[in-house]
Amino acid sequence: MAEATNKETKKAPAGEIAKLRIRVRAYEHKILDTSVKQIIDTANRFDATVVGPIPLPTEIKKYTVNRSTFVHKDAREQFEMRMHKRVIDIENPSAKVVEALTNLSLPSGVSIDVKMK
Repeated sequence: MAEATNKETKKAPAGEIAKLRIRVRAYEHKILDTSVKQIIDTANRFDATVVGPIPLPTEIKKYTVNRSTFVHKDAREQFEMRMHKRVIDIENPSAKVVEALTNLSLPSGVSIDVKMK
């Protein structure tokens, strides 16, 4: 039975620091930057150590479409969608920081992935 409780409570080794990694993605960079600023301000309010925002490469999806449906096959249009990404690391997050981040209201079009390391 003692082994079962040890497996359930996984803690970071003594030398490692617990991190909360937040990955934020959006199509518009202005909305993304305001959301990241809002996350950082919330973390700083509770005296958490914030690393970032670290800009990641922009993911570009390109689509080529025929202009005409039947004739003029050489006439084409190209469209692209850009996905802007940022990473924020919060070291040694307290329970208050995590609760404040979950209650945070962000604009639509911003997706967030949160991982605990």
